[in-house]
Amino acid sequence: MSTALLSQLAVEDPHRWRQQWQHRLSGLKDAPAIDAALLWGFALPLLTRLQRCCETAGSRPLIALQAPVGAGKSTLARQLQQMAAVSGLRLVVASIDDAYHRWPARQRRLAGNPFGVTRVPPGSHDPALLLRAIAAWQGGGSLRLPRFDKTLRHGQGDRAGWNRCADADAVLLEGWLVGYAPVGQDGIRRWLAEQSSDLSEAEQAWLPYWDRALADYQSLWQRCDSVWSLQPQQWSSVLRWRLQAEARQRRRGEQALGAMEIRALVRASLASLPASLYGPGLTARAMAVALLDGRRRCLQVTPGLV
Repeated sequence: MSTALLSQLAVEDPHRWRQQWQHRLSGLKDAPAIDAALLWGFALPLLTRLQRCCETAGSRPLIALQAPVGAGKSTLARQLQQMAAVSGLRLVVASIDDAYHRWPARQRRLAGNPFGVTRVPPGSHDPALLLRAIAAWQGGGSLRLPRFDKTLRHGQGDRAGWNRCADADAVLLEGWLVGYAPVGQDGIRRWLAEQSSDLSEAEQAWLPYWDRALADYQSLWQRCDSVWSLQPQQWSSVLRWRLQAEARQRRRGEQALGAMEIRALVRASLASLPASLYGPGLTARAMAVALLDGRRRCLQVTPGLV
């Protein structure tokens, strides 16, 4: 538990804060399957931030959860929903992936990309669609979120209508690129000149395109009260995590991607927005960053500057 983070959240008595959450969590039918360091150092402070925001009259807060593919952000988001409910907070989870462009638009936008993918990199989403939905809800309307079905078009996926959500006090927006901001052409040039990169020439050539595409997301990110980030200790863990997740899907009898498709999607996320280029800016904007080991256990939580 980070006392610095709790102080930033205006928690005056950390011991009492812990007792209150222990009492609330005792009302859960099943204890959250989350390691103690992540629970007390990251998840419950995040919910505390949401509660503080909701206490403001008329406030309908949006908070961002950023993490690389396979890091467990979707699982954590579901756990946050369950824990929020025991404190009387109606939390709805939205995913940036549900705002993917329709199939024809994604084909045009990603034509010839070096990864051979039809989704994942910046530019494959329609953030304005999600922004309009969030803005309407924050303005007092009902919450309607777009839905994307990854099983359509033989696994390439497509838009599949809308979900009308129950009354929501707050929304958690999760996604691998949530919170990332453009660094500009000069920033890319400096990074390429100063860093040893494993990007191919084709991947390097596409960096300015991905960077420009990030500009379309900024209005949505600006709607977020704060960004909370999960980061791997070793970026090589990301592919293994995603392969493990797909294996679990197959064991449950669910449709899963093949190994080559998984490698392409993971590569698309890691190489379109390289961590050493975009990570420092994200970390500076985040309210908290949790560092995960290879088994996705929390090693430490670092409060941000927000």
